[in-house]
Amino acid sequence: MSIKNRFKSFFALDDEEYEYVENDEMRDVEEEQKAVQQTHKPQPQSHKQNVVSLQSIQKSSKVILSEPRVYAEAQEIADQLKNRRAVVVNLQSIQKDQAKRIVDFLSGTVYAIGGDIQKVGVNIFLCTPDNVDVSGSISELISEQEPQRW
Repeated sequence: MSIKNRFKSFFALDDEEYEYVENDEMRDVEEEQKAVQQTHKPQPQSHKQNVVSLQSIQKSSKVILSEPRVYAEAQEIADQLKNRRAVVVNLQSIQKDQAKRIVDFLSGTVYAIGGDIQKVGVNIFLCTPDNVDVSGSISELISEQEPQRW
């Protein structure tokens, strides 16, 4: 016996014929899998089906109004920002040092999510996540009316 034949016989590479017996259950499973694949097979899509309606996107956008009374409520505001909702924060009814801590906390949150924070009024801030664009600025008018508190 040559080395080649020994190698073939060791790894069962001989040209032996093997008998395969299929179970009816195996055939049924294979047929079910083929049927599922055919129903889920992606149909050729036209270019028009890739267009997304802007109305559906606009309906899901929300702006949350918040007037925190204590520093602990800043986490609730941050959770709203993490859920991709814009938040208007009114800090007029809280002490100055607590308001500053809240603004610092929200600034860090907004930075972490890639959003933006803007002062829109006296002790009123607009915090937005990255999916909200804010255009325009009114900060120049605010600085003329009241001296900076921050």
